[in-house]
Amino acid sequence: MEIETIGIDLGKTGFHLVGLSAAGEMVVRKKCSRKQLLQFTATLQVRLIGMEACCGSHFLGRALREQGHEVRLMAARYVKPYVKTNKNDYIDAEAIAEAVGRPRMRFVPIKTDDQLDMPSLHRVRESWVGRRTAVINQIRGLLLERGITIRKGRHHAEVALPQILEDADTNLSGRLRILLAHLQQELRQLQSQIDEIDVGIVQTAGEHEACQRLMAIPGIGPVTATAIVSAIGNGAEFKRGRGFSAWLGLVPGQYSTGGKQTLVGISKRGNCYLRRLLVNGARAVLQCKEKQSPGLHAWLSKFASRAHSNVVAVALANKLARMAWALLTKGELYRPPLLAAEAVPV
Repeated sequence: MEIETIGIDLGKTGFHLVGLSAAGEMVVRKKCSRKQLLQFTATLQVRLIGMEACCGSHFLGRALREQGHEVRLMAARYVKPYVKTNKNDYIDAEAIAEAVGRPRMRFVPIKTDDQLDMPSLHRVRESWVGRRTAVINQIRGLLLERGITIRKGRHHAEVALPQILEDADTNLSGRLRILLAHLQQELRQLQSQIDEIDVGIVQTAGEHEACQRLMAIPGIGPVTATAIVSAIGNGAEFKRGRGFSAWLGLVPGQYSTGGKQTLVGISKRGNCYLRRLLVNGARAVLQCKEKQSPGLHAWLSKFASRAHSNVVAVALANKLARMAWALLTKGELYRPPLLAAEAVPV
């Protein structure tokens, strides 16, 4: 039995496996647990094994590589076009087996445990930041029902809430005061947890040479730098900086037909967390563009005079992403953009 490619549809406890021959015929079709899967593949001769990049795929990919197999991960949206009919686990596995053998397929590199640790830290931090925002909004809503308003912003809520609870003249019942005190305690606990993670991120960025070079770019701090390095490593998976910015969804989407090219808003594909960090960093740069290097300041001023601030922020985020890719790929230090006259050698 000669197997050309194998597609594995991953589950929490059950795994569906389909093997295709060189002619595209199905030669293996079975369901097994993780232990049974690794026992089955230990003595199997196969050219290529494919899986969708999802939870657990990196662990299983490393285990299969240790057995000597060539394993490739793919984004789920690239596998979907190969699903021919109704959806079930075996059909998904067959689509994976067919897609992994395509020469123009785009693959996701298998990450090590160290490469997964930092993204996990960022995901936990992001969930705590979202929960902190939800608690603040809940506090503001409860107080608004009693005719008490708080200015927008976390700092204003943290300052105003203790004063409101200590003021005996406010029209608040004892039960509501206890409830607000519990929410205040939860808010402080979340802030303490976020601060602790931030300290770890800053420490990691200070110890990583690539992160230090990235933090020299305007708008990129420890959080963004560690997120970029953990996401793309040295950037070798992308041939050009535009490929990295396209992966982040920072380039225009295209809807062209009949020889007529039509560009729409940014595609918003790829890593939405990293894209948001870069856009927020770009907004911070725009707020103090007078302090930037002459070349960057001139570019921002010229662009801002003819485009909306949101468009300028996204364009700058695109530029920051390309700068970051160049520094990681070439191993160089950041050089601030100069004016055209200054850049011409004498």
